[in-house]
This record gives sequence, C-alpha cells and structure tokens, in this order.
Amino acid sequence: MTVAILMVAGCAEEGPSAPPRPAAPEVQALVSTPAFSADSAYAHIATQVGFGPRVPNSPGHVACGDWIVERLEQYGADVTVQEARVTAFDGTKLDIRNIFGAFNPAERRRILLYAHWDTRPFADKDSVRIREPIDGANDGGSGVGVLLELARVMGDSLPSIGVDIAFFDAEDYGEPEWADSQDADYTDWCLGSQYWSRKPHIPGYRAKFGILLDMVGARNAVFHREGTSMALAPGVVDKVWSAARRLGHGDRFKNRVTPQTIDDNLFVSQIAGIPSANIVHYHLETRMMGYFQYHHTHGDNLDAIDPEVLQEVGDVIAQVVYAE
Repeated sequence: MTVAILMVAGCAEEGPSAPPRPAAPEVQALVSTPAFSADSAYAHIATQVGFGPRVPNSPGHVACGDWIVERLEQYGADVTVQEARVTAFDGTKLDIRNIFGAFNPAERRRILLYAHWDTRPFADKDSVRIREPIDGANDGGSGVGVLLELARVMGDSLPSIGVDIAFFDAEDYGEPEWADSQDADYTDWCLGSQYWSRKPHIPGYRAKFGILLDMVGARNAVFHREGTSMALAPGVVDKVWSAARRLGHGDRFKNRVTPQTIDDNLFVSQIAGIPSANIVHYHLETRMMGYFQYHHTHGDNLDAIDPEVLQEVGDVIAQVVYAE
C-alpha cells in the first residue's frame, strides 16, 4: 500500500488530525429527488437485528444474506452474489458473500454505493460479555438499512446514471483488542471488500466514484471528513459534503478532518481504483475521541438508532445520485 494508515478500526485507531480543508464553493443547485423514508430504513435495521448477530459462518448471517438478496430483487435490482472463502486473523475460514444490486445495468457511467453487512464477533470494547457477538444495529445495520431504502427509491424512480449497491462481508472480523498479536495488521479487516477489489464481480468493473456508509444511524451522529477519504478521494468528499450543506445538514456533515482509518473505502479506492468517500460517525472532541459511543459494544443495538439521522443521510445520498 502507498498510504500510511494510522488507524481507527471499523476498524482500528489513529494519528494526528490533518488541517481542515477550505469548504468548496457552492456551484450546484438542489435537484428534485424521490422521497426517502427513514421509517423504512429503520425497519430494515430492525429486521437485521432480528436475525441476531450476522457473524460469518453463523445461521443469522446466512438468513440475513438471503433476506438482502430478496429485498434487492423485490426492488427491481439486477442481483449478483459473489461467494468466497477467506481466512480471518486467527486462521478461521470464513464463508462470505458480497452482494450487489445494479440499477440501470446497461449504463456505462456508474456510481458505487456500499456498506458492510456483517457484525463484530466480539464486544471487545465492552466491559461485559466481551467474547460474545454484538447486535450491530449501527455498525453494519445502519448502512444496510439506508442502502436498501435507496434501492427501493431507485427501483421506483431510476436515476439517469447507473448505480451499483454493494454489501461487503467480513469487514468486522479483525483481531480483538485483547489479543495484541504482533502478526496482526490492517489487512485483517475488510476481508470482503479486499477480495472484491482484487476480483470484482464483473471483470473490469469501473465506477466514477464510490460512497461508503458506515455507522450512519446513531443518535447525535456527526460526520467529519474522514482522513483516508481525504487522502484518496477529496473530490468525492467535497461532492457529498457540498450536497449536505445545500440541504441544510452542515451541522451533521462537518468540515474538520479525522485521522486516516481502515475501512472498506481504503481497499476500494487503492486496489479497485474507485475513489471513495466514507460517511462514518467519528468524534474529534477530546472527551470522546473516536467512533460513536457504543462502537464494538453491546450498546450498539436498536436503542442507539435515530431515524432523523437516517433521513438526513438518505437525503444526502439521493441528492448526490440524482444530481449526476
């Protein structure tokens, strides 16, 4: 890899923050978009949590993957499932599925929207039941919920550009904090997106840009400009944050820059060559530096989810898609 990453894990933690970039000038008017429903996105999150933890090789993981495929087909997407076996940090063989739903599949100009759909197998940031898997309502569930609602929206009203919605697997199976292994590194994370970036589901697949949604539904969420995105795709970040500002969500999408983090956008940008912005809940305040309050704990459950945040994120992504 050509970029030194000092991490926060979807991943891992962190270095000094880069200086803020000046805000891009507002040059584009708002476009009309179909209505995004936060209630629908929330219901999709609740359904995922109802399957239990979605850890690879578990019954809940299998059931949830089947359900995602069914929803995409119901919404009119051209669905592709990429199956693979990958090796986790501890040598465990994981049977994974990367799931793709294409809208306007014949259109050569494409955008990639993506999230991870698996959940953390350990509550390694908690003080209780640390070796048990978490619900992952926000970390995993929220990105999937928003993207499935956007799939419904696009199925009813196709945008002019081609859109691929990807659900990557095995993002959150990195080494737990208690292990402290000398052999672990950032490639232990994001196994599904790494696999796809090297072996795309469509040979030669290209997209104009990508947007990752990771932890986009929690109460009091704040989305700063994520450091890896700024290093590898600053123009995409400007596009998304400018849309948020035009919609009046500048208090949610802020202009400070976080440390660089390990997340699916790193591998999609560097290996697949698709410059990607990461919308991720990350605090820069000294008293609570890092990911949202319940990151990798059992507190990451439905009680943490705020439909207002889902609505704002969905509206921003719809604005970006339908403006292309």
